[in-house]
Amino acid sequence: MSPEQVQDVIARTRFNDDGLVPAIAQQWDSREVLMMAWMDEAALRETLETGRGIYFSRSRGARWAKGDTSGHVQQVREVRLDCDGDTVLLLVDQTGAACHTGDRTCFDADVVVVAP
Repeated sequence: MSPEQVQDVIARTRFNDDGLVPAIAQQWDSREVLMMAWMDEAALRETLETGRGIYFSRSRGARWAKGDTSGHVQQVREVRLDCDGDTVLLLVDQTGAACHTGDRTCFDADVVVVAP
């Protein structure tokens, strides 16, 4: 992306009062929902500039790049904003597990409710 395109996406993004925006990572080809994390402006900018999934840890108060410690990186293929600009969708090519528990996705837990 050009610097102008990056700035356009940043300008269209509606960060919350804490300066964060939710980001959903989805496998680009299977559309499997992998995880949800938070991004601040710097994490979103770095994601757009590098093509890697970069996030912001609320508990650590710092940015983190998916895979820096696990090797389970996310190569970003597409970034989309929802209609209000307050949620980011990352279509990624996930290497290995997306969840910190080692599961493929953070949504592999038991089904809580099944609609009738």
